[in-house]
Amino acid sequence: MIDEKVLTKGQQRKLNALRKSVGDKIGDVAFSEWLKTQAVAKVEKTDEVAEKIVEALSQYTDDKSFRLGRRGYVIKRAKGKGASGFVAEKID
Repeated sequence: MIDEKVLTKGQQRKLNALRKSVGDKIGDVAFSEWLKTQAVAKVEKTDEVAEKIVEALSQYTDDKSFRLGRRGYVIKRAKGKGASGFVAEKID
């Protein structure tokens, strides 16, 4: 038996289409076979820039005077003629 609650919207559509075209029993068998071929472990992509920012700020983990607030900051590249570096703005 297929638990339809854990299926994604696309998988539900595929299951319904198979059931409609070949019938409920054969559609369920075909869908379960198809699902086995699609079962690939999801690998989360890590953001390299975010990791570098975390690494740069890791020295402040025990510093009680360094606070980012509840909403934090936005870090952007500096723009304009002759600008270089980064700009940090507090989120309001």
